Amino acid sequence: MQDLDIDQITDAVIAQMATTPDPRLREIMEAAVRHLHAFAREVRLTPDEWLKGIAFLTAVGQMCSPVRQEFILLSDVLGLSRLVNVMHDAEGREAAGTETSLLGPFFREAAPRIALGEALPKRTDAPEILLYGQVRDAQGRPVPHATIDVWQTDADGLYDLQAHDPSVMDNRGQLQCDEEGRYYFRTVKPLGYSIPMDGPVGELVRQQKRHGFRPAHIHLLITAPGYRDLVTALYFADDPHVDSDTVFGVSRSLIVQERTDLPDSPIPGMPAVRYDFTLSRQGAGGSGRVGADPTRLASATS
Repeated sequence: MQDLDIDQITDAVIAQMATTPDPRLREIMEAAVRHLHAFAREVRLTPDEWLKGIAFLTAVGQMCSPVRQEFILLSDVLGLSRLVNVMHDAEGREAAGTETSLLGPFFREAAPRIALGEALPKRTDAPEILLYGQVRDAQGRPVPHATIDVWQTDADGLYDLQAHDPSVMDNRGQLQCDEEGRYYFRTVKPLGYSIPMDGPVGELVRQQKRHGFRPAHIHLLITAPGYRDLVTALYFADDPHVDSDTVFGVSRSLIVQERTDLPDSPIPGMPAVRYDFTLSRQGAGGSGRVGADPTRLASATS
């Protein structure tokens, strides 16, 4: 039996975990223990405060369901999801590869296929805009027949999982680029929205006097054989929260604005956004998706 003081307890825990066979698990857990113990020492954490912290984490877990992932929301509002993405980009990105953004919890597998030029929404009275451009590699060469999954809110700021029965898919689709990597599709301009504020994470955001809003954006997942999956999003410059996204997903290079004077637009006169994406070759760093099994996870941040 050891008499452990305020500093010795950390070394004792790490020593006991030293038998962990998986070297990466051992590395992660040792670092987690060191930083958690250092945090507790720095703020002089009291037993009552730590019990309140445990109660908060318990409430986060209890809020999770097949259609809601409160822990993704917590990771996002703490900036951890963005940090992991930034590190992932720095580790594996070639040349000027397109920056990633948050996958969010509203991605769904098996989105309906749409043809080039087709509309993403099934039915809408909102004015349409056009998204078009080209998918290229790091040397600027076209990536033929890349697949693009697209999902977004409707013109009222709701995803299909929020606005309809879960069996309904709307404002999402999958299209295939042509032989020159070109794509174009019609959609509606999405609306920014608040993250869910009815759970423990929302209450934390309120206590911090944060607004809780995400700017209007369109998600894209771009895949092609031999290339890393690109998970990204395009954010609209005229949204009032584009500079203060509550989950820190916006990068300057991903900010866009529709225009009616683009000379190469496939549909002249329609408000349009041109954006060219760059894919990196497969290599270190994994697929580019942050988060485990996002399918069917809704009502968090996206």
